[in-house]
Amino acid sequence: MSVTSVLDVKDLTINYDNLPAVDNISFDVKQGDCLGIVGPNGAGKTTLFRAILGLQPYSGNLKLFGFEDSKYDSIIPLIGYVPQKVTFEPNFPATVYDVVSMGLLSDKRIVQGVKLIQDCGCCWNRIYQSIKKKDDKITQALHTVGLESLRNRRIGELSGGELQRVFIAKALVKDPLLLILDEPVASVDVESQTKFYNVIKTINEQNNITIIWSSHDLDAISKYANRVACMNKKLFFHGAKEKFFSDKELLKTYTESSMQMHMHDHNHDMHNE
Repeated sequence: MSVTSVLDVKDLTINYDNLPAVDNISFDVKQGDCLGIVGPNGAGKTTLFRAILGLQPYSGNLKLFGFEDSKYDSIIPLIGYVPQKVTFEPNFPATVYDVVSMGLLSDKRIVQGVKLIQDCGCCWNRIYQSIKKKDDKITQALHTVGLESLRNRRIGELSGGELQRVFIAKALVKDPLLLILDEPVASVDVESQTKFYNVIKTINEQNNITIIWSSHDLDAISKYANRVACMNKKLFFHGAKEKFFSDKELLKTYTESSMQMHMHDHNHDMHNE
């Protein structure tokens, strides 16, 4: 039995000011994969994700389940996405339940809901009356990420790790075929990271959802991913994690590249203080 290809990336190039942010990369993601993408800051990981989500112009070819062009665009809503970091004002008038519910609404309904709140401060739940019947689906998503007990907590009162799990639940309620997570545990404490990674493992293995996630944490990648892609604008490796972590020269090159980028960022920050 052949394994279905969820995503095919072929000769993908993205330029900013005539300089390559992503330089002619090709790889595929099979159904059931948990692909960990590693690379230093500025490697093009977020830019790659934006292209997959239809938010970034590119040259080359992208296919979702074998579909491309206009048919590809129609399948994009089947992708769940969790960004690097999301913040809310402490008094933002929405609960955990409300934010997860947003995953069941069209983009137009979300915009309308936000406008209602901004214009008159009305009760957030008014926007969600039409989806109350889907409470079971929302409850299941909250159960999957371990946040059932916080369903009525205001979103602005959550920790960083809890907030990231809320956005996983928001992605899960629409039954995604592919889940993309962009450095989801950046600035999250170690205990919350462990809970987060366990959620990822459950979603991938028990919910059978294909996952692509970027991270600087090689230890987490080695534990939770089954395949690895290593990129720094170009793609230097794509394959089984065992092969990646057994390649000492590749690991050395990646570590040195990451350290150099970290030192550059640190020195830049010191210079601006």
